[in-house]
Amino acid sequence: MDLRHHGDAEVRGGGLVDLAVNVRAGTPPGWLRDRLAASLGSLAAYPDGLAARAAVAARHGVPVEHVLLTAGAAEAFVLLARALGAVRPCVVHPQFTEPEAALADAGHTVRRVLLRPDDGFTLPEDAVPEDADLVVVGNPTNPTSVLHPARALASLARPWRTLVVDEAFMDAVPGEPESLASRVDLPGLVVLRSLTKTWGLAGLRVGYLLAAPGVVAALARAQPLWPVSTPALVAAEACVQPAALAEAERAALAAEADRARLLAGLDRLGALGVSVVTPPRAPFVLLRAPRADAVRARLRELGFAVRRGDTFPGLGPSWLRCAVRDAATTDRFLGALEQALRGR
Repeated sequence: MDLRHHGDAEVRGGGLVDLAVNVRAGTPPGWLRDRLAASLGSLAAYPDGLAARAAVAARHGVPVEHVLLTAGAAEAFVLLARALGAVRPCVVHPQFTEPEAALADAGHTVRRVLLRPDDGFTLPEDAVPEDADLVVVGNPTNPTSVLHPARALASLARPWRTLVVDEAFMDAVPGEPESLASRVDLPGLVVLRSLTKTWGLAGLRVGYLLAAPGVVAALARAQPLWPVSTPALVAAEACVQPAALAEAERAALAAEADRARLLAGLDRLGALGVSVVTPPRAPFVLLRAPRADAVRARLRELGFAVRRGDTFPGLGPSWLRCAVRDAATTDRFLGALEQALRGR
């Protein structure tokens, strides 16, 4: 299984409507591009992350010592795998595969907790081994779009355990109702956040994590000097300001309406064997379809890219992930999907 296969590989070849990558369309917005462009005049100086760290801390109501800025969430997974000395790591699947890949690259033997489609990919109370000293879980989870209750995840915290909650898509959930980002009372909690998804900054590489000061210090020692560029620091500071948070909330509400349209269309295709993991809460849905590999290939011929599911542990070749897009794109996609399902 290729744990390093990601949605961007589905779009290569050009000319495809992208439903494979979970980045909000039409981003970054103009005001953010202007801020990034203005930062280019200061590239001669070494990056200084103090202002960005303080802004992130204020956004979540935590002390600045709890914040570590990273070159995207992917760097955070590498740091966690290499710097904390975990002995019995465990990853809850299906989820983003980079945490397991980073742990394996660091020499760890990774145990998997495989959530079941019959349970809606929800997390049973006793699913995680009690002796696991590092646990990674996504919330909302990519690719299932399941939003786990905060209380269920908080119950996994132990004094001897690092509990990593990947909240890369949490700002795409209106109100962020199940976030643990502001919790400083849970032992071993590490919350990861990304600016990639909502703000369209995959090429800039910027994210952050929130954890106890001792964990932040240990991870920072494992980073190279100046790991986050000046433009990325500008983006981090800008995207946690009140106006930006309000814009993100509006985008999340709009995505909810667009997702409802997509779900209604997929429901109409139920007679052709399509089923959806419900209720989805992120800006993407996970669906099951007969001959999904052939359907995905036919969709490419019709001009649409979707994410294959068989590279996620716990899924297989009958699964596809589709990003939520605007109404017009959704309607075109649904028409193409019906053609692909009918083999036309």
